[in-house]
Amino acid sequence: MTRALWLIRILLLFAITFGNIQFIEGSTEGLSKIKMGTCTSLLMLITYDNNPYDARLRTSWGFSCVVRCDQKSILFDTGGNSTILLDNMGKLKIDSKEIDIVVFSHIHGDHTGGLAGFLKKNNQVTVYLPKSFPQSFKNGVKSYGTSMEEVDAPREIIPGIYTTGELGRGIKEQSLIVKTSRGLVVITGCAHPGIVTIIREAKKIAGDKVYLVLGGFHLGGTPTTQINAIIQNIKMLGVEKVAPCHCTGEEAMTLFRRYFGKNYIETGVGTIIPVAK
Repeated sequence: MTRALWLIRILLLFAITFGNIQFIEGSTEGLSKIKMGTCTSLLMLITYDNNPYDARLRTSWGFSCVVRCDQKSILFDTGGNSTILLDNMGKLKIDSKEIDIVVFSHIHGDHTGGLAGFLKKNNQVTVYLPKSFPQSFKNGVKSYGTSMEEVDAPREIIPGIYTTGELGRGIKEQSLIVKTSRGLVVITGCAHPGIVTIIREAKKIAGDKVYLVLGGFHLGGTPTTQINAIIQNIKMLGVEKVAPCHCTGEEAMTLFRRYFGKNYIETGVGTIIPVAK
């Protein structure tokens, strides 16, 4: 082999190796970005739900939850009525001005209906919504002078809190993933893509065990045998605690209570759930 051919082989080998190194580093960096942050102090307050809990608060069909992670506050969904939402927030001593970010799970009015009234109180937030939302809704958000982020894939929202990105083939929905020292906390709006699917995706994205799943599980009217199978799947996925509400359904909540025992959290409007270290 001539010296020139030998040099060409060395250069080609270097180029291939360098290219592989670059590709691997890029992939690792993308994964580590999703897995880096941890929420050191987490508090969740349910501000809107059709299940009663705190007698001072008004119930109505829909869901909203304030998520406090360290120094940031996220309003996850806004319920169906801003008057009820803001009144409940006031009774829970939550100032609308303290909210930094609004995240929407999906387009249904019982999760988005309270937004306009909220933005009249505080438009200095960033709204994260699924990319599939209608343009008319997006224009409405922008009309308040509010920042907006369209979400289609998993991403970091603030350190320690991530979105699953849009899931589902019919009703597109995103859920929140909070990384804590105890494991992942998964917060759902209605779980239209399937609660088991959401949990699996959360584990895949964040690479950790699931400590708690909170929110609507969308099991109202589901046959008992199917609910039992779903609960078994959730147990097999290693979920430690559950706090179902909103559209989960009475029978499903009863069965979850039976299966999870002391690890079942009674949930309704006004429930406050801290996650300590």
